[in-house]
Amino acid sequence: MKLHQRIFLGMGIGLIFGLILLTCFDHQSDLFNTIIWWLNLFGKDTFIALLKMIIAPLIFSSIVAGITSLPNMKELGAIGVKVFGFYFITTTLAVAIGLAAVLYIKPGKKDASNKIREQRVTQLNTHRENYRRVINNQDPFAPEHLPGYLRYIASAEGTEITQSNLESKWQHIKAKKDLSAGDMFKKDILSPLMMNPFHALSQSPPNSLGIIFFAVLLGLACMAVGKSSEPVVQFFVALADVMMKVTLWVMEFAPIALGCIIASLVATLGVDALTSLGWYCITVVFGIGIHIIILLMIVSVFGKTSPLTFMKGIRTAWLIAFSTTSSAATLPVTLECVVDNLNISPKIANFNLPIGATMNMDGTALYEGVAIIFLIQIYGGLDDVPVVLTAGKTFVIFITAVLASIGAAAIPSAGLVTMAIVASAVGLPLYYIFLIYAVDHLLDMFRTSTNVLSDAACAVVINRFEGHRLE
Repeated sequence: MKLHQRIFLGMGIGLIFGLILLTCFDHQSDLFNTIIWWLNLFGKDTFIALLKMIIAPLIFSSIVAGITSLPNMKELGAIGVKVFGFYFITTTLAVAIGLAAVLYIKPGKKDASNKIREQRVTQLNTHRENYRRVINNQDPFAPEHLPGYLRYIASAEGTEITQSNLESKWQHIKAKKDLSAGDMFKKDILSPLMMNPFHALSQSPPNSLGIIFFAVLLGLACMAVGKSSEPVVQFFVALADVMMKVTLWVMEFAPIALGCIIASLVATLGVDALTSLGWYCITVVFGIGIHIIILLMIVSVFGKTSPLTFMKGIRTAWLIAFSTTSSAATLPVTLECVVDNLNISPKIANFNLPIGATMNMDGTALYEGVAIIFLIQIYGGLDDVPVVLTAGKTFVIFITAVLASIGAAAIPSAGLVTMAIVASAVGLPLYYIFLIYAVDHLLDMFRTSTNVLSDAACAVVINRFEGHRLE
């Protein structure tokens, strides 16, 4: 059996086993927890760790090899402009599609969402009465008391979150929420770019922006120096080939690992969460489906490649991304798929794919816009959510989601923090974000696989215009 067939088989067995665990086992029992521990050990704890182990040397060697293989600086500039232009256009399209889907379907106005709103109204009534007693039965909404009332609610919600398993995420958000846009740019984007390259390589997970920046700088220096830099160039070309061979070895473990990952996800996914957030999940998946269709049209029209051929070529990378929810961890497989299966020039793939895995987040950008508007549809107008969804607010969400997704990979817990940036831009309290985390991992599978598909689509399109000339 070919690798993708074994992966499908492994995922199918994992799905069946996960359903058995979900329906036939007590989730509080020691046996259930032991089974989940072993599934995680062979799944995300081992396989994803192996993929992440090879990311840093692969990104570094691939970019240097890709840049130094180009004839001159002019060709690099031509490819670079097209790559970044493609990524910006598709990210903008993704956000627009997501906003259109959530405004049309209105998942925050469905019956299940109305029940969530009613529960929140009851909680706020309790907060209001408690705070009224604190201020001697005065009006909490009076101008002199309203800031204190809102701080009281935020403190109560923060305390509840810190007592749950979301404490680390909440502390991470709190550390970011008071930073200005300039401070966040300096701390989360500029500082990683200028980091010591050896430190960037040794971080876990690796500092991808720092690695990319230094690799580009080193590649340009090799081109500028000329013939005397050939030993350095040959070293990185050979290292890139070696890392691809290591990738092939790791992938032999993929069918078992992905089966374990799927089984663990299905067994631990709450049915109640899917019921209450079903329309939200449908909206996200619907928007992603429309965006995938548009990407396939772009591949067909501009890349002159059949959508069926394209999907067959990247199916292994797509499955890995879907299961691992990490476009960076999938990078070695994506490189192999587009070069070997789609005949993309390595000179293009080695440049655009590492950058895309770090900066091109179509699925994440689409998801963030949908999530914020969904939450405003549910909670808008409540005591602590003085947000009305106007055309202006929608435009702010659109712009912020596009810009935040570009820097997503530079930030730990990227999806969480970038969503916090969008929420803060429109005045949505950050603690409401945690409502959707019950289904976040499920939707992360769809948005990550879309990110990888977009990276591969860019490689096909750029190869159509530049590949034959370079070769």
